[in-house]
Amino acid sequence: MPKVIVIGAGGHGRSVAESILAQPKSVGFELVGFVDDAFPKLTSVWEYPVLGDTKQLSSLLGIADAAIVAVGNNKLRESLQLVLIDIGFILVSVIHPKAIVSPSAIVGKGTAIMAGAIVGTEATLGDGVIVNSGAIVDHHCTVEGYGHLGVGAAMAGGSRLGAGAWMQANSALGYGVQVKGGDVLQPGEAKA
Repeated sequence: MPKVIVIGAGGHGRSVAESILAQPKSVGFELVGFVDDAFPKLTSVWEYPVLGDTKQLSSLLGIADAAIVAVGNNKLRESLQLVLIDIGFILVSVIHPKAIVSPSAIVGKGTAIMAGAIVGTEATLGDGVIVNSGAIVDHHCTVEGYGHLGVGAAMAGGSRLGAGAWMQANSALGYGVQVKGGDVLQPGEAKA
């Protein structure tokens, strides 16, 4: 069972950690602890230690062999994921057991799919993507690397979210709509 460190001990990091802990033991990971730049002020989350800050990542290979970056900021998530790759960590994707992911979907490294999320037929999620609670990525959609669907966001069939783009809570894309990399949809905004 891979030993995993969660990078980020804020709200999203704790949600990803709970998703790890909810995994059946036969297919799950062993949560070792967190890394967060609030260290040394923040020393633990629940019964798990905060092992250091992000400047100390290279010293943690050996304590754990795998990691996931669980921060909402798309650019920061990307840069930290690239640092982890350079160090030699295995990047894991975490799929909450209450999420629905089509067996024909492609899920990139370091992706988090949260409780109640749905990823449909032949959807493609790049590296470091977040599909938050209750979000929907319908059939044949693409979410490029480090894209982020907020709570309840919805992508209709064939739509595309560009690299590092963010759909905030309850935003929506109509069928076949494309959003450029780095764009931000406001809460409740819809693009048809």
